[in-house]
Amino acid sequence: MLSREKEYFEIINRIYQKVIHEENVGETASYIPELSKIDGEKFGVSILLMDQLQFGFGDYQEKFSIQSISKVLLLALVYGEIGEKIWERVDVEPSGTPFNSLLQLESDKGIPRNPFINSGALVVCDILIGISDHPKEYFLDFIRKVSGNSVIQYSEKIAKSEFTTAYRNAALTNFLKSLGNIHHSPDEVLDLYVHICSIEMTCLELSKTFSFLANKGKNLFDHQEILSNSQTKRVNAIMQTCGFYDESGEFSFRVGLPGKSGVGGGIVAVMPKQYIVSVWSPKLNPKGNSYRGMKFLEEFTTATEDSIF
Repeated sequence: MLSREKEYFEIINRIYQKVIHEENVGETASYIPELSKIDGEKFGVSILLMDQLQFGFGDYQEKFSIQSISKVLLLALVYGEIGEKIWERVDVEPSGTPFNSLLQLESDKGIPRNPFINSGALVVCDILIGISDHPKEYFLDFIRKVSGNSVIQYSEKIAKSEFTTAYRNAALTNFLKSLGNIHHSPDEVLDLYVHICSIEMTCLELSKTFSFLANKGKNLFDHQEILSNSQTKRVNAIMQTCGFYDESGEFSFRVGLPGKSGVGGGIVAVMPKQYIVSVWSPKLNPKGNSYRGMKFLEEFTTATEDSIF
């Protein structure tokens, strides 16, 4: 290892050992039955550096449901396909409300505040249905391309579990339909949405999958262009301001990196031109973000003095 790589290794190991021996408060996502069964003590961390060195600690090679983290990949796919037209149907502003809120939609005339809240992701799903006759297969092909992993798959068990309790998301989809911002069948949109959220990855796989967002839009391993440099900058900006719902300001304040969380307990964060770091710990804080994950990343960027600011 080079001196900087060794420093990262030692810092991550030290913080991982510190955090795992401290309190682990919060609850797993009980409103999705399958996620409520996950062992809340699981904890994994993986970092991928720009020279392609990758290492991890703890449960970093165990698959978990990435949930809303996949919304970044959904956005990247659709943004890459239709360009700036996407912003006619979804905004780029922080919501300031919970991820499944209906409150702002009527006053905003059916335009969701950003693509990472549930209403925004549902609209992007609707756009994808208009792009492809087989949107689930189309999205899965994209995930496999950016991850370099041909066996990544939807979890039908998690998708079914989420669909059976998706009353709030069904309400959002139908409300958006009534406001004219869902063009296809609400049931088809909701089915695509729960499948996209059901994708399972390890921390190791997640860091690799997000490598293009640290590398000016190009996959780090095979140099395929996923997004233009300008589009990459914009996706990172939305992660910075909207990636953690109504805790996005707190994450920006304490961690200082573009990132995205999911209620499966995962968090991925990007330091452009330097690294991608992924954390998984299933117990969530009251805002729906991983308790240990948030704590680890705050201490990590404090110790490394890495921040986009």
